[in-house]
Amino acid sequence: MAYRERQLVIEIIQARFPQPERIVEGGIGSCRNLLELQKLGHEVHGFDVLPEAVARGHRLGLTELQVHDLGVPWPLADQSTGVVVLLDVLEHLANPVQVLRNAKRVLKPSGAVVLTVPAYPWLYGDWDKRLGHFRRYTADELREHAEAAGFRVDWLTHWNAFTLPAAVAVRGYQRCFPRDRSTEFPRVHRVVNRMLLSMSRWERWWMKRGKVPFGLSLVGVLVP
Repeated sequence: MAYRERQLVIEIIQARFPQPERIVEGGIGSCRNLLELQKLGHEVHGFDVLPEAVARGHRLGLTELQVHDLGVPWPLADQSTGVVVLLDVLEHLANPVQVLRNAKRVLKPSGAVVLTVPAYPWLYGDWDKRLGHFRRYTADELREHAEAAGFRVDWLTHWNAFTLPAAVAVRGYQRCFPRDRSTEFPRVHRVVNRMLLSMSRWERWWMKRGKVPFGLSLVGVLVP
């Protein structure tokens, strides 16, 4: 999923910001997003609460990374950033509105937040708890959090439509057999993974022309 998500977000950024920008990612993870964005000419910065994530980024040649809690004001000047990237981050935070406010302060008036979150609260289960999720989002709740932070939702759609049926089936099985952990974090066969990558390309093509009515995740663009 990380590769598919990265391709989606890069396409969104390149379409809206064809010229190099300062891009800040909150929650850098493996640092692959920042590495790919840097290759495209963007000036990249990143924050993460995990020192090992920042250390990994430094080893990979990313210099503008810091260990930092996203809920605390970010060590960046006001209106200094073109794009803030928050991929599967807000669901991990007790106060996502404050994090969005911190992002808004550093954004240029012409800037944007590009984000993804898991969808459908009714799918929330042990898997989410193990991942440290406080919530799964509805589109309305994400809009409420964005507007409370002073943003306007410029674009919002579901995505990951092709994995939704499998997720529903797994959640249903887990609720019927809560002691069976065999379905948690299932490994995907390489043939299935290739099929999902092909479907993801089709989904991204569709999203350039319209919105996806359902999917395991939400992806959106917020503007000041």
